[in-house]
Amino acid sequence: MSERPVRSSVRVAVLGCGSVGSQVVRLLDEHADDLAARVGAPVELVGVAVRRIDAPREVEVPDGLLTTDAHALVARDDVDVVVEVIGGIEPARSLILAALEHGASVVTANKALIAEDGSTLFEAADKAAGGEGRDLYFEAAVAGAIPILRPLRESLAGDRVTRVLGIVNGTTNFILDKMDTQGSGFAEALEEAQELGYAEADPTADVEGFDAAAKAAILASLAFHSRVTAADVHREGITEVTAADMRSARDTGRVVKLLAIAELRDGADGEAVAVRVHPAMIPRSHPLASVREAFNAVFVESEAAGQLMFYGPGAGGAPTASAVLGDLVTVARNRLAGTRGAGESAYAAREVLPMGETRTRYHVALDVDDRAGVLAAVATAFADHDVSIQTVRQEGRGADAQLVVVSHQATDAQLSATVEALRAMDIVHEVSSVMRVEGEAE
Repeated sequence: MSERPVRSSVRVAVLGCGSVGSQVVRLLDEHADDLAARVGAPVELVGVAVRRIDAPREVEVPDGLLTTDAHALVARDDVDVVVEVIGGIEPARSLILAALEHGASVVTANKALIAEDGSTLFEAADKAAGGEGRDLYFEAAVAGAIPILRPLRESLAGDRVTRVLGIVNGTTNFILDKMDTQGSGFAEALEEAQELGYAEADPTADVEGFDAAAKAAILASLAFHSRVTAADVHREGITEVTAADMRSARDTGRVVKLLAIAELRDGADGEAVAVRVHPAMIPRSHPLASVREAFNAVFVESEAAGQLMFYGPGAGGAPTASAVLGDLVTVARNRLAGTRGAGESAYAAREVLPMGETRTRYHVALDVDDRAGVLAAVATAFADHDVSIQTVRQEGRGADAQLVVVSHQATDAQLSATVEALRAMDIVHEVSSVMRVEGEAE
């Protein structure tokens, strides 16, 4: 590394002063002495970029620090670290690239940008400062205050991670929890989440799974050393989860959660990555089943360490700012030492399997005729698509007759084709519930 001029402080610019940015500013002020001791030099806030100077804010920003010219702020030669917490794709991408081009390291909480175009940012970080490189850290992009990216990126770097299973969206977890524990309908639970501030006025990103898919892409990229984008992730939201689904789960000792799942699977040319986000039934004995309200948790399986679980608040201004400050301390230390942390690790370059080739299990509830031969016909439909049945039980009699079938693992394409065949059968009045099953041994 080339020599740098010695500075008496690490100078920080913050882009955005909303719920997260304002808490970053607050913590930089309130914890100034501790941060200086941990970094080895004072951490000095030199600018905060906002859209409107006169907008109301949760914290008071010191005079002279606010600016509406974000591009001029990141281009300053005296800025060592840029903290980006404005979110979205643009102008965040352009600002981060400009910051790196001008020699600053970057800390970001931007899951959408990292998941969509992380490779461009990593390449810019590698080329920054005339090829010397700069840090790009993003712990706060997934699961708020929960330290999960750093363990995948560093603590488990000597291990082989095989699966990551997580609840990474607090809004959907809150909604499903209320549907399970209180018998609320989806609309009722969503309204409560909005009243409590867990859901936005437009909850699409959460309830349709876009937020969780971006986080799943980031987790998969780090866990399996392969580039995975949000577009690679199979995504289903929770808007179609019904009271019948919740009842079926409860009757079989399970609970419904929106899961982000990334795992190694066999592909055509060796190991491949399967990444998906969808509602699934998990047994109530599984550690993730006890994750309530708006909390997040990530369950990691690896060869040497075994099973690990990371749990805590997955969103909110202060929790997310905590993760941002953790990255800031590391980046500031690196800056003072003239070093940089680990960059992108994508050496494995594993292919991402399409959802149809991903192996999973289905829980299927069928309203059927109550007469001899129905069970045999249903079993034949599964067999015709090479799907083995694990359990089957009949509930009710007469017009209320129902079969509940849980399959063994098969490809999602086989299972989906089985369900379509069942829907076409005269003896099946309705396929009342279809949901994947996770977290159980075969």
